[in-house]
Amino acid sequence: MEIFEPSTLQEAILYFQSPANCREYLVAHRWPEGVTCPRCGSKNVLFQEKYNRWQCGSKHDLRQFTSKTGTIFEDSPLGLDKWLLAMWQVVNCKNGVSSYEIHRDIKVTQKTAWFMDHRIRVALGMATPDKMTGHVEADETFIGGKARNMHKDKRAEKITGTGGKDKTMVMGILERGKDGKPSQMRTKVVENRRKKALQAEVRQHVQAGSAIYTDSLKSYEGMNEFKHGVVDHAVEYVRGNVHTNGCENFWSLLKRGLNGTYISVEPFHLFRYLDEQMFRFNNRRMTDGERFSLAVHGIVGKRLMFDQLTGKTEAASQANN
Repeated sequence: MEIFEPSTLQEAILYFQSPANCREYLVAHRWPEGVTCPRCGSKNVLFQEKYNRWQCGSKHDLRQFTSKTGTIFEDSPLGLDKWLLAMWQVVNCKNGVSSYEIHRDIKVTQKTAWFMDHRIRVALGMATPDKMTGHVEADETFIGGKARNMHKDKRAEKITGTGGKDKTMVMGILERGKDGKPSQMRTKVVENRRKKALQAEVRQHVQAGSAIYTDSLKSYEGMNEFKHGVVDHAVEYVRGNVHTNGCENFWSLLKRGLNGTYISVEPFHLFRYLDEQMFRFNNRRMTDGERFSLAVHGIVGKRLMFDQLTGKTEAASQANN
């Protein structure tokens, strides 16, 4: 059965206001070959219209399930109409969307909207098994509050040094566009800018023999298995193909969202915000509807509990040890 794919926010609002439409949309994306039990994989399932759920014909525990089971939506009391509209906004708002805006738009508490946003970001973290090839850029940046924007008391508490001290470092590796495809970005929070940390990331994500371009940071020296081009930003920013302007463009987009939309992001959560920005950047040539449809395919098999999100699970584990 062909399913309707909304192409604008207005179409999404009208279409997803029906619980049946929400269910059919998720079924079409999650089970294109027919509904199967998420716990045993059996196709012997019966839909119970009265309860809006299925029951598996095989004998095992937890035979009943819904379209939310086994997804980022599992155990949420909120309807799919709210979930799918929140996901549409996160996926398609270029500079991100704050939990306060979600809270006002779909009439949930800000705390609930914040939890929803992080669960949606988990769905946007896509696996990247293939190594980058061709022309590749590597760069790093520091993420943290600007001292001039802080109250003097907060500044004294947060800023205890100069440069990148008290900030979180993020490394980015960008494969320049080729074969008509746009450039692709990968990022990761790293502990420091030392050679061991940065070169390990480059070797993990870039195919040996590729051309890689970096700035003059000494931590990149010695990558002899690559065609390494270096640009010294104290002298120039571009020398032919040797530049890191693609990475710099991504950092600009990332910080515009972090500073302008989210205002304050804890280092503990930063990697999810990176996943969100990478998803929009790497799929920027898609339409809003195509990008949303791709995001929905990523909801299965991913779960984020509130205790995990707030660090309570980790804290309890350390206390027990």
